[in-house]
Amino acid sequence: MKIAIQLYTIRELCGSVDEFSKALKKLSGIGYRYVETAGLANLDPKQFKKLMDDNGLKICSSHIGVDRLLKEPEVVADEQKILDALCCNSSWPGSKSYDIDSIKKTAEKIAEAAEILKKHGLVHGYHNHGMEFAKCGDKTWLEIIMESSPEQTLTAQIDTYWVQYGGGDPAQWISKYSNRLNSIHFKDMGMSTENKQAMVPVGTGNLNWQKILLAAKNSTARYAIMEMDFSPLYPLWDAIKISFENMKGWGLEVE
Repeated sequence: MKIAIQLYTIRELCGSVDEFSKALKKLSGIGYRYVETAGLANLDPKQFKKLMDDNGLKICSSHIGVDRLLKEPEVVADEQKILDALCCNSSWPGSKSYDIDSIKKTAEKIAEAAEILKKHGLVHGYHNHGMEFAKCGDKTWLEIIMESSPEQTLTAQIDTYWVQYGGGDPAQWISKYSNRLNSIHFKDMGMSTENKQAMVPVGTGNLNWQKILLAAKNSTARYAIMEMDFSPLYPLWDAIKISFENMKGWGLEVE
């Protein structure tokens, strides 16, 4: 698996092209070579792609909302081809309520987006947070979502932090969908002195990375994508660098 970073991590540094470009250069200097998008920083796809090229970065996938995928699939497909990123990952699009019927309807909506993207030559992946580990009957929401589509149509992007947050075992869920993973979000969980769960640099928290790495190695995931939704215990750039160095030290690929 190749190391990547989700650009949501540096969302506060996208205020201008100059500021964003400097942040990308810093990522490249640390050693990152692959990124996952979270929007295009108010740039058109060609401008965005040029900034990546100029800083030695390749786009491994994009994070795009399900509703947008359903509303303008042709626009999304054209964008992804410009970006040279043929994988779109999406998270929970929301639902009016959380009974079994509503969960199934939302799963059908995700399945519809996956079918449309497949017709456009794109891969769709579902990215979990913690809520998907709530249960409807004897199944979690995530199981209901993944069962709504054939495995060749809907892939998965397991997020290790949010699996743990939801009460699950990250390695177990990576293994469960080992043949359907396009990537894995490598995120660690620690504790603050206020007795609160906190996102910490990868390899400095309490997740069982030995088990996670073994499960990941035996999966179809091509990218290990580091992300910091927030970094309450470390300066952000320290967290970004520590994560990269630990992931590289575990034998994950850079190039």
